[in-house]
Amino acid sequence: MIIKAEHHFLLDPFFRHYVIRKMKRHFQSFTINGAIQDKNLPILLICNHVSWWDGIWTLYTNQQLFQRKYHFMMLEEELRKNWFFKYTGGFSIKKRSKSIIETFDYTAELLSDTQNLVLLFPQGNIKSIYQNKFVFEKGIEKILQRTKNDIQIVFQANLIDYFADAKPNVFFNLHNYTGAWNSTEIENAYNSFYNKCLETQAKKEI
Repeated sequence: MIIKAEHHFLLDPFFRHYVIRKMKRHFQSFTINGAIQDKNLPILLICNHVSWWDGIWTLYTNQQLFQRKYHFMMLEEELRKNWFFKYTGGFSIKKRSKSIIETFDYTAELLSDTQNLVLLFPQGNIKSIYQNKFVFEKGIEKILQRTKNDIQIVFQANLIDYFADAKPNVFFNLHNYTGAWNSTEIENAYNSFYNKCLETQAKKEI
């Protein structure tokens, strides 16, 4: 059996308030780039995974732009160690186990509700922020094969620059994906989007 998300009426709002305050203490500024129109559909948010902060950064994006019920997939062993994430939208996946099918079905079920946003890190684990080539695992395609309704797929690329500040500035780059629902097309489109973000970021100066 997988661990399903249960948004606790006290823990969930407390966690959201706490982590956003924590984020503002550790970073100089936050900039959202990319005009994303909310289509009033369930949202699948696909993001690079470069640090512990990624989930908090996407939570911030959700609160600023979409205001959906926030869900995120976590490795089962990590979710069991950090049990409170279950009460803030976390649900489990256990690779190379029979329960992975249940996780795919559950994710598709979440994506049937227009009130929901589901965050996925298709690269599977944390990678260096300096990489510019992503290889996605096949789970995303398995989920989309089970999703029978329209959804909005949004790419997010998180980048950091210090410039002249003591604390880093974070840039949340967003893009609406409208291509085919298969892992190869999504992976290629995300890589193209991410490299354009890097090119734009490299031109910034103070």
